[in-house]
This record gives sequence, structure tokens and C-alpha cells, in this order.
Amino acid sequence: MSRDLPPLNALRAFEATARLLSVTRAADELHVTHGAVSRQLRALEDRLGVTLLGKEGRGIKLTDAGVRLRDAAGEAFDRLALLCGELRRDAGEASFVVACPGSLLARWFIPRLDRLQRDLPGLRLQLSASEGELDPRRPGLDALLCFAAPPWPADVRVYELAMERIGPVVSPRHPRFADLQRASASELLDEPLLHTLSRPQAWPQWVAAQGLAEDRLSLGQGFEHLYYSLEAAIAGQGIAVAPQLLVADELKSGRLEAPWGFVETHARLALWVPSQRTERAGAEAQRLARWLADELAEGQVEPAA
Repeated sequence: MSRDLPPLNALRAFEATARLLSVTRAADELHVTHGAVSRQLRALEDRLGVTLLGKEGRGIKLTDAGVRLRDAAGEAFDRLALLCGELRRDAGEASFVVACPGSLLARWFIPRLDRLQRDLPGLRLQLSASEGELDPRRPGLDALLCFAAPPWPADVRVYELAMERIGPVVSPRHPRFADLQRASASELLDEPLLHTLSRPQAWPQWVAAQGLAEDRLSLGQGFEHLYYSLEAAIAGQGIAVAPQLLVADELKSGRLEAPWGFVETHARLALWVPSQRTERAGAEAQRLARWLADELAEGQVEPAA
């Protein structure tokens, strides 16, 4: 029986956009350009003869038709991902799939992959960059590595690895670097501060820890992801706020400095493993968690309590 369906790429582009409510994030997830996703969305609407997405302020929203298609497409792709994962496991060729935020992947994990592969040669690790709301129970994933705060979900095994500490960082290339080194935390609030949409609470958390009023914050250039905010800071374009773990290498090399130090948040770096995963996945998670803990200890990162 012939199935009159739109092209799979168009459905994938729509499902990712509808789930993330962002064409940019959908493009990042699918490893294509913003324009490619936009073209697929237009083609899908033309094919179906309905409007699926509309504008809401600076963002997007789903129409009633879009909600219906999102739910159906999401369920179908989830079932396909789950089945494909089971088939790979049955064939004995499955990778251990770990999702983590792109900034954590790029700035901390990838530079250490050589050591991980040397220390755990039998671990068939596949890393997936994920943004937005992260859920380790999503089909196709075996575990999630991220910063998050307790309480933990009851159906997830959580390996707490390190406390999160955040603080402002600035580059020696900043035009006012010499003055900023001597500036107090209070004076810092007079500067236009780099910030991210993916972590809007970071500056308010740091300000509150300093006993300062949040309404004094003067936010400057914004970025969708922390990675880009830190690249701007390294280029001397402003002051960013980041977890200490993600700027440790830049601080060591002198590309960034942290004159105002770091403060602890309620979050922890943790490896999340859904309880319903197979015995094999649980064993792989334990091995990876031990390696991560050892790597963090070697880098003198404060362990989780």
C-alpha cells in the first residue's frame, strides 16, 4: 500500500523546530543551515496546504495544525529511534549514546576524548550535542551529562560528579582589561555584560551571591549558546559568566582571567542514566562515571557533596 507522506527531511525539520521552538536550534541539532530548515518548513506547509508555524514576538508558535503534526511526528520518530536502538543492541553493535550541552561537549569533553578512548578502549561512545530541555529518557539516548540541581527524578540513576561554580571571565584583549582587573564586583555591573539565552539565570545567580541588586545588571550582547558568548569574551568583546569547569583550560592558558572568582550554585555536574536502560548500559554508565570523576579530580575540580 502506497503511503502519501511528505518528504522525511521536511518532517524531521518540522519535528525538531516544533520541539525546540527554534529554527536555529533545529538546524544545530540536524547539522544543517538555518536556511535549509526554513526551506523544508515552507515545502511542508505547501505540501499539506496548512500553516504549521506562526510568529509570537521574536519567537515562533505552533498553530493547531502544527500541534497535531508535532505530536504525531514526535511519537513516530521516538518509536523509530527506540526500535533502531534495540536492533543495534540485538546485533551487538550498539554505541553508548551520551547527550550533553554543546558548550560542555566542545569546551571540556572533546579535548579529553583521546584520554577517554585510551583509558576505556572497550567503550563505544557516541556523543550528542543537545540544547534546550534535556531528558535522558528520550529514545535513542543511554545517558545525559549536564549541570542540573536536585531533586533528581525517581526513575533516573544520577551519578553526581562535581559542584557547579560560576563566575565572570574577561580576556586580556579587552580594551579596559587593566581597569577591570582592579574593579570590584559592584563596579562590574556598570559594564555591558555578555549573556546567553540558554542560561539566563547565570548573571542573576552571581549577582545574588555577591549581595548585589539584580536590577543593577546591565546586559549587553546576547547569544543563543554559552559557547558563542565565551568566544566573544575571548575575543575581548565583553565580560561573560560561565561555569568554572568550562573555562578551566582558557584560565590555565591565560586566554581568559577571572578576577572576581567563582561562586557555588545549587547545580551539580551529573551523569543521568534512565533506570529502564539495559544491564549493559548500566555497566557502561558506571565505567564512564568513574572515569569522569577521576578526570575531574585530576583537574582539581571540587567533587559533589
